[in-house]
Amino acid sequence: MDTERLAEQLVLWIREKVSGVGCKGTVLGMSGGIDSSVLAVLCQRALPQGTLGLIMPCYSNPEDEEHALAVAGKFSIATETVVLDSVFDALLKVLPGEKTNGPSSPMVQANLKARLRMLTLYYFANRHQYLVAGGSNRSELATGYFTKYGDGGVDILPMGKLVKKEVRELAAFLGIPQEIIDKPPSAGLWPGQTDEEDLGFSYDELDRYLLTGEAPDRIREKIEAMRTTADHKRVPPPSPEF
Repeated sequence: MDTERLAEQLVLWIREKVSGVGCKGTVLGMSGGIDSSVLAVLCQRALPQGTLGLIMPCYSNPEDEEHALAVAGKFSIATETVVLDSVFDALLKVLPGEKTNGPSSPMVQANLKARLRMLTLYYFANRHQYLVAGGSNRSELATGYFTKYGDGGVDILPMGKLVKKEVRELAAFLGIPQEIIDKPPSAGLWPGQTDEEDLGFSYDELDRYLLTGEAPDRIREKIEAMRTTADHKRVPPPSPEF
């Protein structure tokens, strides 16, 4: 499917999913990255009067907010900004381990940030009778590279079948600013964090494996191990069969 046709199909799909459950629109987090930018533009095309982008900095890089606002301005996307710094600090103060054992690992605290954003998204979704749209793509879902009940806590995943390469192609077609397309993918959860460093391989290598099954042994083994470890993230919580 060519990129223009793909964009049209995704816009129709978003519109149908929202109207199909009697909702009025979509709310999504705008991080200033390529995935959330593409998602925001698709939702805006689907529901011009029913799309809300939330900018939720939590000790984030100021450039991320600048990029999110640039996309919102270019495509006339309504936004709200909710600064989560003080909420995050307050939560850390009451968590016993943080007080008795010192700061936890960056990933543990990063997951808290992602879950605070999820709570914020659903607050606005409930207020406006919107669905929460998530920006995770196939490459991230396959490896479990998302926070359970954080950025994975959404109602619809319009790009869930697209590998990162296809997201980049969509971004170029939609007119996402080039500086956003070109910057290293990052969840912005701590200074200097990048997706590919966390994963241990590039998105190009991951996409190639997902599409063709081809990869060096080291990368294949790492991807399959991540998929196995993250199985619980991709299915509903299990219940006994008896």
